[in-house]
Amino acid sequence: MSKIYEFPLSFNLLRRYVLFMFKSYYSDFIVIGKENIPENAPLIFAPNHVNALMDAIAVHAIVPRNLPLIFLARADIFRNQTAAKFLRFTKILPAFRMRDGIENLGNNADIFDQCIEILHNNAALGIMPEGNQEIERKLQTLVKGIFRIAFAAQQKFGTEPGVKIIPVGLDYGSIFKSQKHIIITVGKAIEVSEYQNLYLENQVKATNELREKLRNDLSDITLNLATDSFYECFENVVGTIQKPILENLKITDTIYNRFVARQNVAERLVALEKKLPLEIVKLNDLSFEYQKLLSHLILNSKSIENAKPKKSILGLELLMLLLTVPIFVSGFIFNFAPFFSPVYIREYIMKTKYNGFFSSLQFGLSLLTFPFFYFIQTLLFAAFVSSLWWAVLLFFVAQYPLGKLALSWYKKAIKWLASIRLLNLSKEKTIQLKEAKVLYNQIVDIVMK
Repeated sequence: MSKIYEFPLSFNLLRRYVLFMFKSYYSDFIVIGKENIPENAPLIFAPNHVNALMDAIAVHAIVPRNLPLIFLARADIFRNQTAAKFLRFTKILPAFRMRDGIENLGNNADIFDQCIEILHNNAALGIMPEGNQEIERKLQTLVKGIFRIAFAAQQKFGTEPGVKIIPVGLDYGSIFKSQKHIIITVGKAIEVSEYQNLYLENQVKATNELREKLRNDLSDITLNLATDSFYECFENVVGTIQKPILENLKITDTIYNRFVARQNVAERLVALEKKLPLEIVKLNDLSFEYQKLLSHLILNSKSIENAKPKKSILGLELLMLLLTVPIFVSGFIFNFAPFFSPVYIREYIMKTKYNGFFSSLQFGLSLLTFPFFYFIQTLLFAAFVSSLWWAVLLFFVAQYPLGKLALSWYKKAIKWLASIRLLNLSKEKTIQLKEAKVLYNQIVDIVMK
């Protein structure tokens, strides 16, 4: 059997196709800190785990093309022999847990040996240090497996630089829907050799210190809503007051900077809950009322933050939307089946209940539905223009870009309608709109203290 860290052409081609589709799945694909990935060294990538398979693909998207990356995944998905063969082909190894049966835990010894061999051959491992996936945006307890493997592999190098753990922070605009942003932040490498002497003296203490270091580094590059009692409040507030934070930090309004602003708000909320717990209770009540009011007004917090839209700008936006209706219609027609069939299959045929797996399943299905429907539609188009081969080729290539343009048109149309609604509400001087602005300001005041 070939070594799992070898890089066959078949896997390389599949990987390139999957990564192309993966980057297209998001409206904005943002990578920060890629320069922190060392070259020619045994690496363990350690991402936060919020979005099932998408987390592993996100790490694949940032590693050098010629670097084999092998992930560990829960053992229960390997029970089917066909699935197990495919998973090995895609460079995934099983990790056995207590829930897989105590009699199977012994199998981890062989898996750990393979992991050490992978690292000693300067290939890379991907391990979810939290163990289980959690859709809440907060770090879970880090499990010991990643550190056991790191220290075992480091023994070959002694106290010299060797195995490195790379923290990877993943932030998704949505873990349920496509065409939202993804931000991948690569932290600075943690040198395992710096803990090796301590490990030789006291394994538990060395493991705990390395675990704390990784946890702190992950916290710095993720949105960590570290609360047990007020998670919904935290989540609502970080999405509510980004603009005042941007102004306070004196940074421009970009997708990445809004992530930085959300991190800043999260840190403020964690500190507030510790120092002034009664203020958090008050903030929780205000946030609940604010979200309830926004829902009634059919507005989002961004509408409250922004100034009243100008009629002239709304007029120009409407004109552009009307002029580009043909692009939207053609893009919608040619992409209805490729875009929506994965959602239909997931919801009505597979009937998947766990929403944390929605994106992974829909993305996996899209790898098949897009080429299938594009090929069928191209054949139908060719039947009408069989002598114009260039037109057939152009049609095939144009289908996906038209779909992206149609989605962009739809988002702009929704935003325009929201602006019109806000303008009408402002004209009517709706009492509820004024109440929403008062609540917004009260929330800002508490957080910005």
